Amino acid sequence: MPGERLSIRDNAAVGRFHGVSASNGQAVPERHTESKMKKEESGCRRWFRRACPCCFRRQNSSYDVSGDVDGVAAGDGENEGPTTPLTPTGDTELDELTLAVRSVDLLSRKSDRNKKEHHTDQYNSDQLIIRRGQTFQIELDLSRPFNPNTDKLHLEMKTGPLPQVSKRTHIIIPLVDELQDESWEAKIVEQNVNRVKLSVNSPVTAVIGKYKLTITTQCLKTGETTTHDHDKDIYMLFNPWCEDDTVYMEGEKELKEYVLNDTGRIYYGTEKQIGARTWNFGQFDEGILEACLFVLDNSEVPPSGRGDPVNVVRVISAMINSPDDLGVLEGNWSGNYAGGTSPTAWSGSVEILRQYHREGGKPVKYGQCWVFSGVTTTVLRCLGIPTRSVTNFQSAHDTDVSLTTDVYFDENMEPIHHLNSDSVWNFHVWNDCWMARPDMPPGMGGWQAVDSTPQETSHGTFRCGPASLAAIRSGQVYLKFDTPFVFAEVNSDKIYWQRNLDGTFGQIHSEKKAVGHCISTKAVGSDERVDITHLYKYPEGSEEERIAVETACRYGSKPDVYSSPIAEDVRVEVMMEGEGPRMGGDAQLKIVVKNTSSQPRRTTLHSQVAVMYYTGVLKDTVKKDTLNVELNPQEADAGARLPYTQYQNQLVDQAALMLTLSGRVSETQQVLANQTSFRLRTPDLNIEPMGEAYVGKEMSAKITFTNPLPCTLRNVVIRVEGLGLRDLHPIRVGDVSKHANVTVTEHFIPTIAGKRKLVASLDCRQLTQVHGVADIDVHESQ
Repeated sequence: MPGERLSIRDNAAVGRFHGVSASNGQAVPERHTESKMKKEESGCRRWFRRACPCCFRRQNSSYDVSGDVDGVAAGDGENEGPTTPLTPTGDTELDELTLAVRSVDLLSRKSDRNKKEHHTDQYNSDQLIIRRGQTFQIELDLSRPFNPNTDKLHLEMKTGPLPQVSKRTHIIIPLVDELQDESWEAKIVEQNVNRVKLSVNSPVTAVIGKYKLTITTQCLKTGETTTHDHDKDIYMLFNPWCEDDTVYMEGEKELKEYVLNDTGRIYYGTEKQIGARTWNFGQFDEGILEACLFVLDNSEVPPSGRGDPVNVVRVISAMINSPDDLGVLEGNWSGNYAGGTSPTAWSGSVEILRQYHREGGKPVKYGQCWVFSGVTTTVLRCLGIPTRSVTNFQSAHDTDVSLTTDVYFDENMEPIHHLNSDSVWNFHVWNDCWMARPDMPPGMGGWQAVDSTPQETSHGTFRCGPASLAAIRSGQVYLKFDTPFVFAEVNSDKIYWQRNLDGTFGQIHSEKKAVGHCISTKAVGSDERVDITHLYKYPEGSEEERIAVETACRYGSKPDVYSSPIAEDVRVEVMMEGEGPRMGGDAQLKIVVKNTSSQPRRTTLHSQVAVMYYTGVLKDTVKKDTLNVELNPQEADAGARLPYTQYQNQLVDQAALMLTLSGRVSETQQVLANQTSFRLRTPDLNIEPMGEAYVGKEMSAKITFTNPLPCTLRNVVIRVEGLGLRDLHPIRVGDVSKHANVTVTEHFIPTIAGKRKLVASLDCRQLTQVHGVADIDVHESQ
């Protein structure tokens, strides 16, 4: 054209635009990066527009382009605008242009097939959340139709800060004709012009976590390659619905309970006074999945280790507590909770995990065993591992790996406190999680005990488990992980030792049924308590149980403890009427001493009542007494009373007390010893929903409470929460006079339909463990 001059460089650009060499007209299989191609095409198009405007317009018309391929507007050769996709016309030469991904649909809406099939539709997130070992689908919008004869396509998924193919954190997913099990592969299952639907398969050993997705396309004729980095993450979880996953659990009711149920019951108190509170696990709440993965990211375990549930559970056990790794919760048993929240005031895990995530890994204040357990249940269920909270009553804490609980007395039968480091907690809450154990002998799979409460270190870190319940039950304490410690918690004998004049100690008494009572968890499909003691040990006193105890003790630090059995014909037992004393009332107890021999027996019993933390640590002695007992053959004697005024100012969290009895039978020198703990029952918060509940419509609930104490409660706060109802919310009530009634009305707007629970707890220095729950049936909006 006049005024224009063509150079060799310009000719070369034209040749590349049409896919041929400027020198000989032959196709050049050059490999261009996406940015280089766009730059060269832009120069080519501008030259073509200037060189021959008529041809350019005809070319645009036949190719149906509203703007330039390279983003140059049709009316202005110098200004760049938005890229406009090309529509093929049958022109072979033009159809060989680079194949590009214009957009990706992860089909991640709640109503989409992916979330329904993967049982992830309850997660309050618009991200794609899938389970390993199961196919999922995505849709690609391409710049032109995909031709399997001339085009290539593959996916890449990356997780962690340094993805590596060798570590299974950088996955290359090829396009295949047929999907095979146990491998990463993709297949085209539907194609509609430029729209392609892929079915993607993952192995059951895939690493769980957050993945970035990249799609790479290539045109074989030109050799041109493009990549598309998708801006949304893909979350991969364990799959308990998949038979080949090591966390597979059979039974839809069990899966619904141990994976999908977002509320549960946690038990506390004593074996004779079992209390229950509802806990909001909230594993599907907004931001909780991200918080759970943040917990993993904060650990020292690399992403490559997250394909093994044994490893993940062990990491979570360590990361829920904070002493050595800045984990989620800081434990506090002091009774002073300044600067944080009292452990009894929490009623769910959601705010704890959100706060930990929001503050960049700063431990949340404060937790005790049931809080550690509740958060552990949330995290493991969220990641796809079937989990439940479990309470053991009369739970031993063995500090010297003797696999016995040892109590030491001096020559006068007074307790030697500095030696009594072993303790028996009124109750202790931990977790069971479900998985196969290919790392152990056959038969050790199923429920595994895991404990996040920091009690003792395991391999240098405060953690415990997973320990096979089958190994615990049979006394095989040599099997990993931390089986001896859990065995001692549920099935150790309590051994009493007395100091001799020469300073040595002799075994004077043993209690074979002292620990591990009424091990409890929530029943499947209901709010009832179910006793699972039989899963942890054989029936007390049975031959199998005695063999398990003696087998375990052979691996402890006192293997000869059962070398000299002790004959006993006088027994002492403490009994309590009904559900026990209430807070503010006297404690009525029965001390029953029974002579089972055919001869008279005399003894002097020394009794001591002490205020106790629920962990078995004594605070103060509030009463001492001596009781002389004379018994005829086959006779029993009883009687005891403890006025409330003697201990009301000494109570600590859980309002627990311990009665210790010791004595010696004059005729046989048999030692009598017994330790019984009990708690003062606290009132409930009564929650009464007002009217029908509908999604998006405000409703209210009335919360009432009566102060049972003859003193004023100071700075009372009621906390309310419930999935789909509202987030954790404190209501400041202020001071409550003695025996006064309190009523507050709380307004909220439900966001999720179905049967929900509204949970409330009372936070007050003078009165703890006060809570309530109401079932609310939320209807779809009218």
